[in-house]
Amino acid sequence: MLRGKITYLIIVLFFLFLPGCGEKIEPGTTEKAKQKVVAAPVAVAATTHQAFVYEAVGNVEARTESTVSSKVMGTVKSVHVREGDTVKTGDLLVEVDKESAEAQLRKAEAGLAEAKRAEESARFALAAAKAGAELTGATYNRFLKLLEEASASRQEFDEIEAKNLQAKASLAQAAAMLEAASYRIAQAKASSESARINIKDADVRAPYDGKVTAKMVDVGDLASSGTPLLKLEKEGVYCVVLVLPEKHIQAVRIGQKATVTIASLQDKKLEGFIGRIDPSADKKSRSFRIRVALPEDRDIRSGMFARVMIPVGEGGMMLVPASAVVRKGQLEGVYLLDDEKRAHFRLIRTGRTFGDSVEVLTGIKDGARYVVKSVPDLADGVRVEGAE
Repeated sequence: MLRGKITYLIIVLFFLFLPGCGEKIEPGTTEKAKQKVVAAPVAVAATTHQAFVYEAVGNVEARTESTVSSKVMGTVKSVHVREGDTVKTGDLLVEVDKESAEAQLRKAEAGLAEAKRAEESARFALAAAKAGAELTGATYNRFLKLLEEASASRQEFDEIEAKNLQAKASLAQAAAMLEAASYRIAQAKASSESARINIKDADVRAPYDGKVTAKMVDVGDLASSGTPLLKLEKEGVYCVVLVLPEKHIQAVRIGQKATVTIASLQDKKLEGFIGRIDPSADKKSRSFRIRVALPEDRDIRSGMFARVMIPVGEGGMMLVPASAVVRKGQLEGVYLLDDEKRAHFRLIRTGRTFGDSVEVLTGIKDGARYVVKSVPDLADGVRVEGAE
């Protein structure tokens, strides 16, 4: 019995002292973890000069767009195109009734024929007046000598002198009538030409290769001079219309390049240039309208949404590869190395993205060494060996 109690007491004492023995940890257990070395690429932070880019949004519009109007009055006889049709230079678009223009041409041609006949009569009258003036002139000269020789009376001479003056007046009148007839012929020719042009203008044709974007008339409508019929845009030649804040207007110029991204074309990137800057700003928005010309591209359509990157200056900024940024929840940071090449996680504040690089606003200074790409075993205190 006594021996059993002693054995039980020994077992209890053994378990009581067992935890105390377990707390003894060999020195350097945690230090060994900190001494772990990982291989990772390393870089030195440095401020670089980067172009400041303003990102604007805008709509694609045709650089050349026209409203085709009627030049003559008449009923629309036929319309040969619809919205979306592609046309070539000289294609017949709309026909306006030519009846009125043809009637004007007939009237003008009749007036021209009458003017020519009047000119011919005036020419004959001028010839007769000229002959009569020559005859009375010669008679006047003879009677003038006879009067000087006292062989003719004063009354006879006065009668001859009056006839001479009358003949000269008739000659001048005939010449004026011939000149007036010539003016009437010129006027009749102009009327005839105008009528022919009206007949030609009754056929409305495409001024250039393009696409019909709007149809504003139908057969039977009454067209008059200036009535809009169709809208055309030159296909393949487009621009992006956007607004630029006035604080950036001094940084842009005509011909300056800009990168355009069109989302509906799978984010297709195009290199355009500033083709026009409105001379005055909008009073409400304090911004300028700018048109960025695009290269010819058959896939582009009017109305497409576009983003435009316009360089508006240059300045220093800190850029690091996007692979160096480590995200922990809502926080962003990088691993910086101390003089002993140990990694230390530091929070940073990032800005814009430039390709594969990220702008760092705060958290890194020039000359700081950082890990370019995080590796699985990278942690605070770990020694990093890597090529710069």
